[in-house]
Amino acid sequence: MTVYNVNLGIGWASSGVEYAQIYREQVLKKVGLRSKFIFSDLILANNIEDLTKNIGFDDDEIIWFYNFFTDVKIAPSDYPLAKLEKELHLKKRATSKSASGNQITYDLADEKMQIVARFHDKDKQTIDQVTYLYNNQLIKRDFYSYTKYAREYYAGIASNNYVTFREFYNEDGSIAYIEHLNGKKETFEFPNHKIYYSKNDLYLEMIKRLHLTKDDYVILDREDEHDDVINGQLFFEHHNPAKLIVVVHADHYDSHFINKNEILWNNFYEYQFTHTDEVASFIVSTPKQKELLDQQFKKYYNVHPRVDCIPVGNLPKLMKPKAERKPFGLITASRLASEKHVDWLVKAVIAAKKKLPKLSLDIYGQGGESGILQNIISDHQAGDYIRLMGQHDLTDIYEKYTVYVAASTSEGFGLSLLEAVGSGLAMIGFDVPYGNPTFIDNKENGYLLPYDEDWPGEKKIKALTDAIVRMFKHADLKKYSEHSYEIATPYLTDNVAKQWKTVLEELQND
Repeated sequence: MTVYNVNLGIGWASSGVEYAQIYREQVLKKVGLRSKFIFSDLILANNIEDLTKNIGFDDDEIIWFYNFFTDVKIAPSDYPLAKLEKELHLKKRATSKSASGNQITYDLADEKMQIVARFHDKDKQTIDQVTYLYNNQLIKRDFYSYTKYAREYYAGIASNNYVTFREFYNEDGSIAYIEHLNGKKETFEFPNHKIYYSKNDLYLEMIKRLHLTKDDYVILDREDEHDDVINGQLFFEHHNPAKLIVVVHADHYDSHFINKNEILWNNFYEYQFTHTDEVASFIVSTPKQKELLDQQFKKYYNVHPRVDCIPVGNLPKLMKPKAERKPFGLITASRLASEKHVDWLVKAVIAAKKKLPKLSLDIYGQGGESGILQNIISDHQAGDYIRLMGQHDLTDIYEKYTVYVAASTSEGFGLSLLEAVGSGLAMIGFDVPYGNPTFIDNKENGYLLPYDEDWPGEKKIKALTDAIVRMFKHADLKKYSEHSYEIATPYLTDNVAKQWKTVLEELQND
């Protein structure tokens, strides 16, 4: 029995979907179920193992589409530089060698070449990439874990250089297959002369080789977001006899386009919602979203698919502070993306600081908005009390603060909200679907603020400002903290594991 969890890509700054997957991995492990996580994006800037290990996956749990058809294992990049030097006879060929930052360059002047090795661990002298330049033009690049697993060949032209094809290797160095590129078109050629004329064709071959059984489950987390692969549709068509489960990670419809006869689904879920007969269960994270989705299926399609409510996150334990919480200390944690509206928080704290001189805000996370946020902070000389902290493991961090504040206007669940109440923080956020009403009990553990998207930004910022001031001037922070712990208790790992176990057992018996 295996649970296959389907995704697309993963990065250093992972989204809530990847965090939901690692939380699920933990609870499935608790109930003795074997998990595999499928990633289908081309990931070569880093060894995918760096990214999956960074969030907490075990190497043997990862299925990466591009190395699925090889015998190379997902593993750390520990290829020795000395081994590369020996294989390429660099000590004899190179006229000079220079190190800079995380790379070392071998100049082969007689051959008009440069070979640049990128360190994975400079102290251990291990590498993960080697770049080859001829007449100062990139011609190929090799990728290493414990062995060379891929190579890209470039056109080698001065203007608009591009990849022409890639080779993916077996452990013994033989070519497992070649990916030919012609613009956006991909063709995959195997040594037995078998050719797959698109990524979809090869993805389907991967599904077939999984040899799914009636005891297996396929959980779709992220699908059909790219033009190159319709992974969701392919699993819908070819999952049998395994049970198919769809996890809804976000608001599932557009409230601007709904009337008594029609509904506009979130485009990431439209295919799934219009093919409900193939789905054993839709999983949502909050009771409110389950109730709404049940109603909408009945009203607009007259169907009654199974919808289960299982939180995407869980807590190994409640985190109690080891020292006094930071007085007047606010924390927020999210991707630094426009839809999170962290700029509203920054402006609200700047305004609230006038009434709360000791107020501070630490912002955890990475993203494209970091430059904008830093500019706001700098323009208001707020750097001594508002800090961009970057990406961190926050397990032992939340408990150091007093209040968690969020400005996001839509959260399918809100993993950071769960982690905050699990650390006993008082909470501030807007009354928007679905996370905030789940974790903020108005005037019991924080403030759930009225919200209208048509309000001007200044009104939304003022609502946050007033709530921050009210929290520190009038709220019973000890009482709010205790109630946050009460809200968090049902989300302890053991409790969530029981929910998953119950649902999966029921699906097996359907």
